[in-house]
Amino acid sequence: MPITIYDISKMAGVSTATVSRVFNGSQSVKPATRKKVLDVIEKYGYTPNAFARGMGLRSARTVGILCADSSDLFLAKAVYFLEQKLQENGYESLLCCTGYNLDIKKNYLSLMLSKGVDSIILVGSNFIGPTELENQYINEAATQVPIMLLNASYDCENVYSIFCDDYHTMYDATTSMQESGISDIIYLYSSNSYSGKKKLEGFQAAITASGIPAPSQNIFYYDGNLEHLDEIADFVAQIADSGVSFHGIIASDDSLAIGSIKYAQRNGIRVPDELSVIGYNNSILTSCCTPELTSIDNRLEPMTHQLVRTLIQVLADEEMPKKSIFSGQLIQRGSTLF
Repeated sequence: MPITIYDISKMAGVSTATVSRVFNGSQSVKPATRKKVLDVIEKYGYTPNAFARGMGLRSARTVGILCADSSDLFLAKAVYFLEQKLQENGYESLLCCTGYNLDIKKNYLSLMLSKGVDSIILVGSNFIGPTELENQYINEAATQVPIMLLNASYDCENVYSIFCDDYHTMYDATTSMQESGISDIIYLYSSNSYSGKKKLEGFQAAITASGIPAPSQNIFYYDGNLEHLDEIADFVAQIADSGVSFHGIIASDDSLAIGSIKYAQRNGIRVPDELSVIGYNNSILTSCCTPELTSIDNRLEPMTHQLVRTLIQVLADEEMPKKSIFSGQLIQRGSTLF
């Protein structure tokens, strides 16, 4: 059986990231280390698929960035921060917007590898699937270049995860609303991504801890376009019309929260006196409604800075933590009383 980059790293006694840098001709690898890797490659006649362009080339100083949807406020801002920090460190970037189809994501990842990039950044938790099979394309890519995940966690050699602790952040936000005297809270969400699931689990745990039975009755999935605020308001109205009583709404995204405030205004419900609303992402939308929206800041800018810092050190053959976890912060504005 042909050997893999993992076999080479073990036989040479170095990390897969170091092997990848040898493939790229990076000047950051020590001569003795480079010789060990090249000796193994020569012995077994290994040819890396994506880097058959030959040994000895210098680093391209280019990083590939994949995001699902550049029109998404969170993803667009993340890409902006990443490109700024990469440029500050002398790296150019290539951007592809993949959508959410797995096969298309695989194709774009392969395209990035064929361009000879030094690393690939996957922006957003939608790149991590629920099964090992769905994540195999990431495993394979990580045998060639370091893979950086923003806002997702995944365990694999040569994969580095930088993310917000969405579970405990959402748990704390829900608890804060409960402690303000609001017990009938509903939760609105629109994504089953890694991050989306962690937020949902945090809400469920906080509700269960308060002794309220059947928390699933308080949870509603919105399967529509987050840009259509009127439709979100209609969605909340349907929940109210179904007989569900609520004086608090916590949303997994600021758009869902803004749509909830729109629902309240339509129906003469005073925010925050009669309805408290919390959003997530602390986006520009928080100041686009009256009252302004209380939202959870998931520390996007510090996360992107940490990701680039980790990436630069990894490419310099430095040992870096595989995971960097940030705690979110509840930013209180006019849509809550606490």
